[in-house]
Amino acid sequence: MAEPKLVLQAEALARHYRVSRGLFAPAATVKALNGVSFDLRAGQTLAVVGESGCGKSTLARQLTLIEPPTSGHLQIDGVRVDPADKAQIKALRRRVQMVFQNPYASLNPRRTIASTLAEPLVIAGGLSAAERNERVAQLASKVGLRPEHLRRYPHMFSGGQRQRIAIARAMILNPGIVVADEPVSALDVSIQAQILNLFLDLQAEFQTAYVFISHNLSVVEHVADELMVMYLGSAVEVGDKRRIFAAPQHPYTRALMSATPQLHAADRRERILLKGELPSPLNPPSGCAFHKRCPLATARCAEETPLLREVDGRQVACHVV
Repeated sequence: MAEPKLVLQAEALARHYRVSRGLFAPAATVKALNGVSFDLRAGQTLAVVGESGCGKSTLARQLTLIEPPTSGHLQIDGVRVDPADKAQIKALRRRVQMVFQNPYASLNPRRTIASTLAEPLVIAGGLSAAERNERVAQLASKVGLRPEHLRRYPHMFSGGQRQRIAIARAMILNPGIVVADEPVSALDVSIQAQILNLFLDLQAEFQTAYVFISHNLSVVEHVADELMVMYLGSAVEVGDKRRIFAAPQHPYTRALMSATPQLHAADRRERILLKGELPSPLNPPSGCAFHKRCPLATARCAEETPLLREVDGRQVACHVV
């Protein structure tokens, strides 16, 4: 069986921001993203997990071409983004769409649902009004919306229905890649399951590749094929979801897994409590960024930054394992 098409390739993506620290203090650099690399194929899901402030949403902005990376390279459908002109960038943006975290804020309250779903088609051009209406009705039906819903406004829908609308808007251009930034965190648990199953159904039908950003490992376990664990802007463990959930290697991954609630006692892990808070990206620690909170840290960890290396069938950035 042929391997699925490679649709997204990130190579050493980094994003740094210059921030002012006052009138007389020199400007500082926030390293929000540090050298993240991965490949994503059609019909597969890469889940990105980590604490708030670890760089997940910054990565999403790079992948959706909202802002350019400070360094590194991004390829979409084999086309390098950094040397592309405006026309190429516009075409590439059709291939990458986003579903945002808050369904209450991501929809325009002054537009009907039909107008909201048709807007990307209007911007992209190439379709008549009748063809746009047909496409809108088709996608609305696939995400579980009835024809009469298209004449309504966002405030008339529940959170779960609004997220269905947001998913339809993302899929309306038939993108190859969808970046979902915490798409179910604002929803009730029962609604979360419906939305996750909708994501999976659409992926099976259209072979869309997902970058699924979340802090909820139970959700990730349900939807992901590959898993990338991030800490302070860098990937610390990357590999097959089943391998990582079965036997996490990096101490930070182990701590995350141990904090995940489990229904059955046999599935529960010994709780690993991390000391302190996530360090400031304005003043990151030397060596391994995790060493001040790591229960296994050695003197080498404080001096030398670990690189990703092969460990038990996945990539791990740790001197100890």
